Formats: sequence, structure tokens, C-alpha cells
Amino acid sequence: MAVTPTDAPGAPGIAARWTSSAKSGVGTALSLASRVWFTISHGILNEIYYPHLDSACTRDMGLVVTGPGGYFSEEKRDAEHSIEPFEDGVPAYRLVNTAADGTYRIEKRIITDPERPVLLQEISFTLLRGTVADHRVYALLAPHLVNAGMGNTAWVDDYEGKPVLFASGRGVYLALASSLPWGACSAGYVGASDGWQQLHCDGRFDPAYQRAENGNVALTGEIGFSAENPKVLLALGFGATPQEAAGVASASLKQGFDAAAEVYVEKWCKWQKGLLPLDRHAVSGINTYRVSTAVLAAHRSSAKSGAAVASLSIPWGFSMGDDDLGGYHLVWPRDLVETAGGFLAAGDPAQALEILAYLRSIQQPDGHWPQNAWLDGSAYWPGIQMDECAFPLLLADALRRAGHLPHAKLLAFMPMIERAASYVVRNGPVTGEDRWEEDAGYSPFTLAVEIAALLAAADMFGVCGKAEPANYLRETADVWNDQIERWTYVTGTPLCEEVGVAGYYVRIAPPDTAGAASPKHGYVPIKNRPPADTDRPAEAIVSPDALALVRFGLRAADDPRVVDTVKVIDARLRCDLPQGPVWYRYSGDGYGEHADGAPFDGTGQGRAWPLLTGERAHYELAAGRKDRAASLLKTFEASAGSGGLLPEQVWDGPDMPERELWRGRPSGSAMPLVWAHSEHIKLLRSLSDGAVFDMPPQGVKRYMEDRTVSPRRTWRFNHKVRILPAGKMLRVELLARAVVHWSSDNWATAHDAETTENAFGIHLTDLPVADVSPGNTIVFTFFWSDAGRWENVDFSIGIDKLD
Repeated sequence: MAVTPTDAPGAPGIAARWTSSAKSGVGTALSLASRVWFTISHGILNEIYYPHLDSACTRDMGLVVTGPGGYFSEEKRDAEHSIEPFEDGVPAYRLVNTAADGTYRIEKRIITDPERPVLLQEISFTLLRGTVADHRVYALLAPHLVNAGMGNTAWVDDYEGKPVLFASGRGVYLALASSLPWGACSAGYVGASDGWQQLHCDGRFDPAYQRAENGNVALTGEIGFSAENPKVLLALGFGATPQEAAGVASASLKQGFDAAAEVYVEKWCKWQKGLLPLDRHAVSGINTYRVSTAVLAAHRSSAKSGAAVASLSIPWGFSMGDDDLGGYHLVWPRDLVETAGGFLAAGDPAQALEILAYLRSIQQPDGHWPQNAWLDGSAYWPGIQMDECAFPLLLADALRRAGHLPHAKLLAFMPMIERAASYVVRNGPVTGEDRWEEDAGYSPFTLAVEIAALLAAADMFGVCGKAEPANYLRETADVWNDQIERWTYVTGTPLCEEVGVAGYYVRIAPPDTAGAASPKHGYVPIKNRPPADTDRPAEAIVSPDALALVRFGLRAADDPRVVDTVKVIDARLRCDLPQGPVWYRYSGDGYGEHADGAPFDGTGQGRAWPLLTGERAHYELAAGRKDRAASLLKTFEASAGSGGLLPEQVWDGPDMPERELWRGRPSGSAMPLVWAHSEHIKLLRSLSDGAVFDMPPQGVKRYMEDRTVSPRRTWRFNHKVRILPAGKMLRVELLARAVVHWSSDNWATAHDAETTENAFGIHLTDLPVADVSPGNTIVFTFFWSDAGRWENVDFSIGIDKLD
């Protein structure tokens, strides 16, 4: 009996959620015609992105099987899953989902059509007990076309005389078509009238529900499997109109899966073949190198050349709703430079150059980059991080030194380089926030990146004939490098006594207190936003970030201060897991699951990061312990999920099967983390080369070989030094023309020094105070030349014993 189409009840549906971030596969066609990216978890498709990497269009798409006696089985929850690529380094997947109760087996092959914006699933359904005629298989699709759950519309309609499942949102349309005739189909509101609710509660659903408008919606269609037809091809097409989406889906169905797969695989194999042969097979048989290179390439934008997102995932997505629009499918400049480094290490400098060009396109007029951004460069979070502003300088110089940025190309990038160097040199050394988007202050990691970037920029200025700004950048780098220990190194703390070391580098030192006391006394402790159940002073907050001083060539691996810091890091942050040692980001980290395994909700407890095992391996290699680095590589790789993808964090507690948390395995944070895969590629390259691949050479030469020491210290309004070591000059730097009126004898005599403007718009002068004895005080003020007025405030700096 025919049914009369009706709108589904229960609008707008329950509050929308995303889905698991623990991906087992990510993929896309290497084709401008496709513009579709997909993710896989628990044996089904999760977020699918179109037409850009930062636009999620679905929550998930899976199958439900029903049968006699109220039988109901959902493949993502009630089956055991396996996944493997078609070939090494090709993100096309074979999935096998076998019902835990032994009733059925579902086999899938998944790709995107290289010729059009369509995702293809070839699905075979095998009943292992019972008869096919007594069972039904339904496809369930949750559209999130507005990059969110609410505000979507779903309906069932015909295209060329055949039923098609449609959805729309924000001017984008999708159409799900089947090679086998659809049976009953419906559109409903999630949690109220969607197909899952009806099938789970009643064993059937009402096909009269043909439309669900403006809500959290879902589409359901019965696949016409039979004993004679156990295989179906589902095509999910996208377009600017319903007809366009259905048209491309229909065209892909007519072409067939095998023809599309042949082109898909061929393009990926061709790209992989052009890379360096760093292939490596883990115990699982997975070629870890080719997984990592595929992850990097699969996270690139096709529309925005050079753009790549941090991860096609939303951490703890199953608990996150529409207020978390970005997830990790955003551009982080830091992660993007790390991605470029991965491409460069793998032997694809063209991709690294495209990334540099993209960074140029989204650089802000004052020279900084957004903390993170959508693909078009518009900022998502409002913060500014100094390391992210410095990293592109390191990328440009790495390309130059490798011969991929010859003089003519370098000149084309110099405006970007000049703006970035100007921003760093004017706004450093204090970081806006550290690399973990946390606290502001003096961070060893950020300092290392800033100083290395200034030296790299100086070389690029130099080869372009700009000697004066090059010299100034080196002088500033020297001043900052000399004070790393004053700002971030403490001695004589309770933790020193506990671990048995003389001192250690702290994770981050507050800008208002760092350097206010002599290094032998440390600095005034502060609280560092720890979880509510801790009260940990800053001097106890350590982090592997201090190893960046070695990674970026500023300190030797065997420097006693570094060696002692490593002991403290291991005492506080090392986590021994079944696969080996993995490290925490810093003591007191609150970004992770709660103690009971509940997902991060703004608070939690940070878990171990495999990325930091890769960074530690690089430190061990720098220290000449190649065997140790190779062992840590194995640990790094063994932290991956079932498909070889590397997670942001791994679970460090006891097994909690009810929360899908197992000790040493991926937690609910992002997976894959592209940065981790870049670090993996760089580690493979470093081990192959026998040296740290991405260590900038300028700092090694200047500070470890030549032992350059700065003859001065610098005073600025945003960096007011209060103590000057005896024997040092004092450089005063201002943002406007002035006369510095100063005295070293409490104004008994006074001197005037006029500033000069340099290439970065900084007005500076060096005060000849090197002969002022310890215990005296330098006092100074300013006459602002252009404004014709005095500052009317005296500033003072005490002369201390030489550092």
C-alpha cells in the first residue's frame, strides 16, 4: 500500500554531536576534480569533507542489520573491525566488519572518485547464519553540511526515476545513490524520528517520513541485498544543487568502482614512487613510512595550494557539539611548517615550497600569522604565538640551504621574510603563549625557535645584500641567547634536591618575574593553571620543550644543564607503557581525559604524547646515541592505531574497555596528528642521515663552535630589564625617535644619546656603560623628538656582577 509522504516529527532533534576522533583511515583522491576527503573509524565512514578540508559535511555513515526476533545490530558497535590499504602508501581501504555474535560479515572498499566529487563504497554483505531473505541491511547517514549538526535539511526524492537520499546546508548538497534499488527510505530527526531510533525501538521504520527540515537530521535507506545480489555500490555525491549532487553520484555509479579505483591508486603510487626510499615495516606489517607520507598528502587542500590542516578529526568528538566548529581541521602555522618539514625530509620539496607560498598568502600585514585559521586565512582563535611567527623563517631558510629557493625565488619571498623577522624581533622574546596554546612567558621552546629564526633570517638578508638588518638580527639573537638560562633555568629547588641535579630548564617562566633575581636564586614562583587538585609552583613545572634548545642548535646535547634537565624530565614526565617510554607535555597538564576516563571537557588530565617520543629520539641522536634513537622509533610507531595512524595522546591508565581506553593505545584525542607523522618522517630521515635532519646550522656554528657572546643587553618598553651585568653595553630600543637622557651617578652628571632608526622601524642607541661598576645604577628617561615632549618617568637598571 502506498504511503503519503509526511514531514518527520520531533524537530529539531537532539543536541548534535560529532563522532570518535580515533580514526583508522583518512583518504582523498590526488585530483582537483574530487575535492572530497574522508575519515574512517570503527569500520564505518566518519566525517567527510567537501569542498574544502575545513568543511565537514557528515557525522558518520554506517550500516544497521535487522532480522527475526527483533534482531538489531549496528556494525560500528556490534562488530569486530579490520582495515588495510589497497597498497602501501595508498589511502584506499578494505574494511571487514564481522558481527561479534557471528551473524554476518560486511566487507567494504572505500575511495573517492578522482574524476568527480563523489565518495564510493563498494559493500558486500555475507550472512554467516540464517537466511538473507529474513534480514535487512540499512544505510544510515548523518549529514553535518553546515560544519555542524543543527541547521541541516534531509529528504528523499527521485533522480532519473530512482530514489535518492538528499541533504542540504549552507548552499551545499549531498545525494546518496545506490547501484541496487533502494527499499524503504526515510528522513528524520536524530533522537526522535531517525531510522536508527525506529529500527532499534520498533524493528522497522515509517517510510512516510520523507523530509526533515532545519535540524539535526539523518537519512536511512534499505539496501536491496539478496542472495543473488550480495554486493552494492553506494555513491555519495556533492554539489551546489540537488541535481548536481545526484548527477555526479549517478555518473560514478555508471562508471563503476574498479575504473575509479584504478586511477585513484595509480595517482597515489606515482606520487609515492617519487619520494625517498625510507620504507620501514613495523611488526604489524604496516609500512609506517608510507602511512606517514600518505597522511601528510591526504591533509592537503586541493583548492588552496600549500594549505594543510592539523588533523581530520575533532578530539573527543563524540562528546563535542556545534560549538566546536573547527576541531583540528584548521590550519596551525606551526603544524603546517612541521608538515612542510616532513615533505622536505621525504624528498618532496615542491610541496614544502607550496606551503611556504601559502603561508605568504595568509601572513598578516604586521608580519604575524594567526594562531590558527580557516583555509582562507581568517583567524579562528584570536591568540598570537611567537614560535608560529618564527617557524616560517626556518622553513624558508631550510629550502634555501637545500637549494630549493635560489636567489630569484628568495627575492620573491623577501617581503614575507622581512615582515616576519620584523614582527619577531620587535615583539620577542616573550611568547604570547607557549607552543601548547597555554601560558605566556619565557619558554625554552619558543626562545629556541625565535633565536634560530633570527639567525636564519639574517643569512637570508645577507645573501640579498642587506648587511645592516642582517647584523642587527644576529645581535638581537645573541642578546636573547645569552639570557636563556637567566630566564628559564633554575637551581637549588626542592626538585633539584629530589632528583639529584644542580638545576634544570623550566617549561615557561613568567615575564613579570623572570630575570628579576640572580640565576642562582631562580625566580618568584607562580601558579600555572593546573587542575584544581594541584598547587604546583612554576619552578616544578618541567617539560620536554627544553630539548628544543638542542634541536634548534643553541645548546649541545651534552651540556650539563641539558643533561640535568633530561634527568628531571624523566623523573617527572616519563611514562613507561607496553610499547616503551612516552612522555607527558608538562607537569600539571590538564588537556586529556579525566581520571575515570571521561572525555576532556575543558578540564582533565594530560596523557602521554607519542610525538614527544619522536622528539626525544632526535635528542638521543644529537647526543650520539643512535641505537637509543632507533629504539624510541619503535616505541613511536608502536603507539599507532590499528591502521598505522599516530595519535595525539595515548592512554596511560588501566584498561577501560567500556570507554574504549587501553593502556598504551590511542586515547580520545586527535588521530591522526599530522605533526606526529611529520616528526616520524623526519626521524626516519635523521636516522638514515645519521644526523638531526632539521637542525638549523647557524646556532651550532655561532654558539657552540664560535662561542659568540653578546656585549650588550637590550631595554624596551615591552621588555624592561632591571639588572645589567657589569661590562655590558645597554642598548635602548624604542618605536619612535627620541633622545635618551641618562646618568650613571644619580644625575650628578648626565648624557644625551640620540636614537637612529634601523630597517625594522626600531629607534635605538647603545649607551656606553660597560665601565660602570657593580652596585651602581643607570637612570634614564626620554625626550620624544617628534612629539616635542619628555617622558616624565625615570627608568633605572642596576649593575650586577658579570653573568
